[in-house]
Amino acid sequence: MGVLVFDGMKMLDLSGPGEVFSEATALGGDYRLSVVSPGGGPVRSSIGVRVPADGDAADAPPFDTLLVVGGDALPHSPVDPALTSAAALLSARAGRTASICTGAFVLAAAGLLDGRRATTHWRHTALLARRHPATRVEPDALYVRDGDTYTSAGVTAGIDLALALVEEDHGPGLTREVARALVVYMQRAGGQSQFSASLSGPAPGSPVLRQVLDAVQAEPAGDHGLDALAERVRVSPRHLTRMFRAELDTTPAKYVELIRFDMAKALLDAGHSATEAAGLAGFPSYESLRRAFARHLGLSPTRYRQRFTTARQEGDAGAAASGA
Repeated sequence: MGVLVFDGMKMLDLSGPGEVFSEATALGGDYRLSVVSPGGGPVRSSIGVRVPADGDAADAPPFDTLLVVGGDALPHSPVDPALTSAAALLSARAGRTASICTGAFVLAAAGLLDGRRATTHWRHTALLARRHPATRVEPDALYVRDGDTYTSAGVTAGIDLALALVEEDHGPGLTREVARALVVYMQRAGGQSQFSASLSGPAPGSPVLRQVLDAVQAEPAGDHGLDALAERVRVSPRHLTRMFRAELDTTPAKYVELIRFDMAKALLDAGHSATEAAGLAGFPSYESLRRAFARHLGLSPTRYRQRFTTARQEGDAGAAASGA
C-alpha cells in the first residue's frame, strides 16, 4: 500500500488510516505501508513534524492501494504539478486509488475524478464542484466509492474509509475487531453534515439580506414566515425569495429551517429532550423536527442525542463517582 505525501500534508490523514491498517495487520490482515513523495525527500506535516519518505513516487512499484493524503493549502492554491503527476502515475499502476479529505483536490487536478462521484471535507465540497465540474460531488457523504476510486470527507473520515477498505479485503469480522481495538464506530450513522456548521458560509453582500439573517439567527423560534420576513425589510416576498436564491442558493423557508435545526442540535447537546428542543427551536411539532433531522442527518433527534451525548454523560458520571 502506497501513501503519497507532500509538504503541508495533514498528519492525521496519514496516521489515522495508518493505524487502521496496522491494527488490521496485527489481527491477521496483511498491509505494508510505503510512504512516497514527489522527488523522494522528507516532507513537513501540518503539525510541523518531519515525515520521511521511503522513496520517490516516480520509482515506486505498483501498489494494491494508493492513498493520497490532504493538506490545508490544497483548496486555496493550484495543486503542484509534480504532485499531480505523481498521483496520476501511481494511480495508473494501482489496484485502487483513495484520497483522504482534501486529497480529492489532487485526484481531481490529475483528472482522476472526471465523470466520477466524490466527496471531500464539508467546507470545500462546493469549491471542489465549482473547480471540477466533471466531478459529481456528494457533499454529505463520509466516503464515496466509484469503481476503483474512493474519496473521503474531512480528517477522521479517513478512518471510516480505511475501515471500509479493510472490510472489503477481509470481511466484517476482522474489521469489527479493528474498530473495537481503536474505540471507533465500525460505521457511523448519518453524513458529515452532522459535524458541520450551517452558518459557516460568507455573509451576504446585501444589507437587506443581512438584516433578515440577523433577525432569524437572533430569534430562531420567532415568526419567520415569508410574508413576515419580507414585511420586516419592506420588500415583496417574491423579491426576497430572489435575493435568497441569488446570494445563498436557498429559499427563506429552507434557511429558517436550517437555523432552527442548528439550534435544536445545540439544545439536544445541552440535555434537552427532543420534544423540548423542537418547541424551543421554533419547530411546530416534534414530527417536523424529526423530518428535518431525517433530511439533514439521516437519523432521528432521539438517536442523535444518544449517539452524541451518551459518551459525555457517562464520562461525567464516572468523574462524579471517582470524586473528580
